[in-house]
Amino acid sequence: MTDIMSSEDIQITAFNIILHSGNAKTKIHLAFKSMREANFEQATQLLEEANQEILEAHKSQTQLLQSYASGTKIEMEIIMVHAQDHLMTTMTLREIAIEMSHLYQQTYKLSNK
Repeated sequence: MTDIMSSEDIQITAFNIILHSGNAKTKIHLAFKSMREANFEQATQLLEEANQEILEAHKSQTQLLQSYASGTKIEMEIIMVHAQDHLMTTMTLREIAIEMSHLYQQTYKLSNK
């Protein structure tokens, strides 16, 4: 007999992913603001905090995948699709922010020579 994950458990997992992804996205936008203000140390700290939030979201995602891999049937719900989309776009935004940080720092160094 195959276990089936309850709708409530799927929703809790999805909201956990959304919560941590949203926290990460907020920190990333604050990091962009710090970059514009040439506060690169603070930007780096915020990006690290964002990464910690992403890791928390990823833990929930991994638990879901482990359940699936062990045979638990998971009915896909739209909230989970939204959660996965939110996590992936936040991860991409963080990668872009890291690259932008390098550009901001180079620009700052060149303009202050």
